[in-house]
Amino acid sequence: MLDIDFHAATLPEKGALVLLVPEDGERPALYLQADEATQGAVSRGLEAAEFSFGKGKSCVLPGPGAGLSRIVVIGLGKRSELDVSAAEAAGSAAWNALKTSTIGALGIDGLAPELAAHAALGAVLASYRFGLYRTTQKPEEKPRLAHLSVLASSLDSVQAAWPELAAIAHGVFITRDLVSEPANILTPAVFADRIAALSSLGLEIEIFDPEQMAELGFGALLGVAMGSDLPARMAVMRWNGAPENQEPPIAFVGKGVTFDSGGISIKPAGGMEDMKWDMAGAGTVVGLMAALAGRKARVNAVGLVGLVENMLSGRAMRPGDVVKSASGQTIEVLNTDAEGRLVLADVLWYAQDRFKPRAMVNLATLTGAIIVALGHEHAGLFSNNDELSVRLAEAGLAVSEKVWRMPMGEPYDKSLRSDIADMKNIGGRPGGSITAAQFLKRFVGDVPWAHLDIAGTAWSSKDAPGVPKGATAFGVRLLDRLVAAHYED
Repeated sequence: MLDIDFHAATLPEKGALVLLVPEDGERPALYLQADEATQGAVSRGLEAAEFSFGKGKSCVLPGPGAGLSRIVVIGLGKRSELDVSAAEAAGSAAWNALKTSTIGALGIDGLAPELAAHAALGAVLASYRFGLYRTTQKPEEKPRLAHLSVLASSLDSVQAAWPELAAIAHGVFITRDLVSEPANILTPAVFADRIAALSSLGLEIEIFDPEQMAELGFGALLGVAMGSDLPARMAVMRWNGAPENQEPPIAFVGKGVTFDSGGISIKPAGGMEDMKWDMAGAGTVVGLMAALAGRKARVNAVGLVGLVENMLSGRAMRPGDVVKSASGQTIEVLNTDAEGRLVLADVLWYAQDRFKPRAMVNLATLTGAIIVALGHEHAGLFSNNDELSVRLAEAGLAVSEKVWRMPMGEPYDKSLRSDIADMKNIGGRPGGSITAAQFLKRFVGDVPWAHLDIAGTAWSSKDAPGVPKGATAFGVRLLDRLVAAHYED
């Protein structure tokens, strides 16, 4: 993660400097310092460029003097419209302006302390790169900035706000790393080992092997795993941040299919390489739990992930097979590529049965149908509880991880009826993401529950503010915000 520290708002002696400047009101002190030290070169350059300080606008002033290699001014727009998301986007733009420099500073003295801290967060999140397996990349293709100096007024307040944000960024990076890993590296067992290593953060970790899951009756999850030579795992992570609180914990459950070939119902070859990130739901739960532990959240939370590989072999589950879930309900498997819901069925049942949570949220790259419905702008939200749905939607808006509530109901449920078992694992093409959610609902009991289908938001094919192309870690910040707003003491 980008090394970052905070200093008083004084002009650096060398390197590149980015200044975040609102459109209206007085110019920040650091801007005035830079203009004076460069004998008016900053103001003259901006005037010549007809720079307006509008939101998202930027102007580069190379070799302005005062020992600085360049000054980049990024407009913030009107102060009345400046919020956390805008501050983070400006910080992200600042990173992109500075990343080719060896020495860089970010001037945020024109912002309130909360916004200043979030601008720094935007820069950190934008700096993420997954380059573990690149050995021939040219030096000029790599970011050169390893350390960012953030220059702020109200320094004590900004520094006080930073540790929690840094912990959230760490959780986001953990998730992005996990989701970016190739499936030959991140097997279910290796995934479980990486989770176990997070006990250093204060998380209590339990890892379940296939024999233990068989004893628990995990016939659905283990049915998915049968076609692979790689044994399945389930991990349980507990964060007891409010030990005196006697209320049940809040629970988070993630689908962790480390590679999804589709099984016997094999996927087309085109795009199958993307199925390494069919474990993004589990990756998000892991990053979230790391964030809660890292910022010492005053909450009792539990995260559970089912980790399997869905392959085809002589042992693989076949279309038409019937499996018995941990709940005792039987499932006719008509499509082995609808495997994520089978993994979640056992883990959701176990979570509600063991922990009796006050609320439960699961995440999964569950259906292509949700991408047809919502594209890549929103995750699908399905729930049995209106209050939880509203809380999730509000949390998503606050951190720019948007969700959209989808319908559920008995008419959709009817399509899951089986002639030979308690249910089928698919309900046909119409409303495919909805019938998948209806399937999951059968394993949550009476717990307030929400299902986030993140198939369209877990991976991005283009850069966005704070979210470089690739794994997004969608859901880590959303759920951290949900906890902070509604479930912490």
